[in-house]
Amino acid sequence: MGDIIFLMGPHLGNAMINLGIENQVKEAILELGLNLQEIINQEEEPGLGNGGLGRLAACYLDSLSTVGVAAIGYGIRYEFGIFDQKITDGWQEEITDKWLRLGNPWEIQRPELTYEVNYGGHTESYSDQNGKYRVRWIPDLKIEGVAYDTPVPGYKNGMVNILRLWKSEAAESFDFNAFNKGDYYGAVNKKIISETISKILYPNDELDKGKRLRLSQQYFFVSCSLQDVLRIQELRKISLDQLAEMIALQLNDTHPAIAVAELMRLLIDCYDYEWNKAWSITQNTLSYTNHTLLPEALEKWSLPLFGELLPRHLEIIYEINERFIGEVKKNFPNDDHLIQGVSIIDEQDEKSVRMANLATIGSHAVNGVSALHTELLKRDILADFNKISSGKFHNVTNGVTPRRWIKLYNPKLAELISLKIGENWITHMEDELIKLNAFASDKDFLNEFREIKLMNKTGLANRIKQNTGISVNPDSLFDIQVKRFHEYKRQHLNVFHILTLYNRIKRNKVYPVVPRTFIFGGKAAPGYAMAKLIIKLINNTANLINHDPEVSEYLKVIFYPDFNVKNSEWIYRAADLSEQISTAGKEASGTGNMKFAMNGALTIGTLDGANVEILEQSGKENFFLFGANVDEIETARSRGYNPYSYYKDNNELRDVIDLLGSKLISGGDMQLFQPIAQSLLTSDPYFLMHDYQSYIDCQQKVSSTYNNKELWTRMSLLNVAAMGKFSSDRAIREYCTEIWNINP
Repeated sequence: MGDIIFLMGPHLGNAMINLGIENQVKEAILELGLNLQEIINQEEEPGLGNGGLGRLAACYLDSLSTVGVAAIGYGIRYEFGIFDQKITDGWQEEITDKWLRLGNPWEIQRPELTYEVNYGGHTESYSDQNGKYRVRWIPDLKIEGVAYDTPVPGYKNGMVNILRLWKSEAAESFDFNAFNKGDYYGAVNKKIISETISKILYPNDELDKGKRLRLSQQYFFVSCSLQDVLRIQELRKISLDQLAEMIALQLNDTHPAIAVAELMRLLIDCYDYEWNKAWSITQNTLSYTNHTLLPEALEKWSLPLFGELLPRHLEIIYEINERFIGEVKKNFPNDDHLIQGVSIIDEQDEKSVRMANLATIGSHAVNGVSALHTELLKRDILADFNKISSGKFHNVTNGVTPRRWIKLYNPKLAELISLKIGENWITHMEDELIKLNAFASDKDFLNEFREIKLMNKTGLANRIKQNTGISVNPDSLFDIQVKRFHEYKRQHLNVFHILTLYNRIKRNKVYPVVPRTFIFGGKAAPGYAMAKLIIKLINNTANLINHDPEVSEYLKVIFYPDFNVKNSEWIYRAADLSEQISTAGKEASGTGNMKFAMNGALTIGTLDGANVEILEQSGKENFFLFGANVDEIETARSRGYNPYSYYKDNNELRDVIDLLGSKLISGGDMQLFQPIAQSLLTSDPYFLMHDYQSYIDCQQKVSSTYNNKELWTRMSLLNVAAMGKFSSDRAIREYCTEIWNINP
């Protein structure tokens, strides 16, 4: 299993639950006069990922252990993780995440598992003693990767898998010759260069130096991991001919896609395999999960950079491409458009290596992560490959582990569920949670269910007061949107609803049916100016509303800083309403939508990603649906979408847009939010203006429904009962049968 990031979250609480020892530990800690929760809170979160992709990988490791599949998760042991977020004057400020400053008690250093990784230099061809054509790579930099293992126990089954992270070190850390000549910096220069590889997660890759480091990181962890995989195969005394029968390697997005070329290099250059045999082993061993529908997120590396850093791999990629295109031309003669679409080398503009094409060609199976995402992959992003080999494409809808996201992070709800339907749901959620439907009319059960939600909301309210100084009413509707900041996720659409309610109160004295607390959380990439501006807009809106006595009685706006796995414990279980409002066709799946729903939040959302399947499971009557679907957006775009017409024709929308340029919201700098307004008025690539009125109308339906406590509680319970499909255990079982051909 390959992934550059694993957003594991704190280990102690999860490990106690999976080992079945939480009660014994509580008793022992109590006897010592200590507080277990205070001890758990001391644990630093490994910040080795940002958002859904890294957390999905962590859930899958938990499920692999629980389902009974022997697995290793490979990644990088970053010294500094995803940045800590601080809000200063409403702006995001990035603080270094020194998660290893006090050490990591969970990891086991494995110095005997150290592999050499090469960069740069050149290649030369030669004939071996048998007259066979060979290629030798002469690198100009050699570093070493040292393994650090973290145990990942399954749930009460005695199985433990491994998260194996690689730390980069210099092959020779001190140059005595340079030191003796007085070049004291030069003496340790190679050590500095080598250790930079595993120094920080997600370097800013806007500059060429950042791109070089990012590609270096990807190759580093892939090379270490593949060398380790081949070592394991040899340790078993099983021929590499049978690699695909013994080991399945899953490429989690394009970050590990260089594995296609690296496995070929190892087999051909190091193990003396001929091309066709090596290609068969490579293709049958590897499979690829695509996680994005955004064309700009499909990684591409410029040919000069790639060739300079990995010259041997570029040669291999050229050879793969030439052979593949030769086969395509045989089957689809004179189809130049198809050839251009499937080529690994992008000939347009700056020539580059397309990593998604490399991963697709080099894998025996490709899967999307929701039913809609997979269909759109086949129709749009990878349509040319689907035309060539449609049987290669599969769907495995994402899932999340119920151990962390319900049993650990919502213990009172977990206890109530287990009391009513037993504990089998913890490992067979897809079969068991549906039994909760039997209690949909049980008033006593619904009252307990509602009391747990209120208790969770009170806990979050206390945390908000502690972290922000703002008091919120636990009886208000907790309307929550926590996720990575991106324009397609449309956090600013949420803000527009808030400002619409504000205008109604201030201008028309129209007050909300129910009071609401709007809670936002998430980080923007350091180089993503528009996303950071949206964070500033949220905080300025919060400042406007929270300090207006007429409005703050009905509305509160909170930006919960530094959202991560550790503090998500307080968020998901306390939500009444889950905001899943991305533009249809942009979110591959989402997993926050699942965490919210299985903890009893109702969803307001578009037909995007896994929202489609959440709606199918919960029923339309228990889902607040709004906005255009994929086909409607395509139709609007093809007809010449004009966002300005919505501004012109919709009074409330126009008032909100105009408010962005007022002193009220901008704090005196009336140009501050003009980039947001101008983007929406002139291009609006994510159809916010189009979906605005539908969203506002749907939110009125939310308020009227929440006003009926009994109805809302019943809908909330039915949502929990319907979420069994979204267990990561189910997803892993599907990978076993659909992709890996193994029996747990």
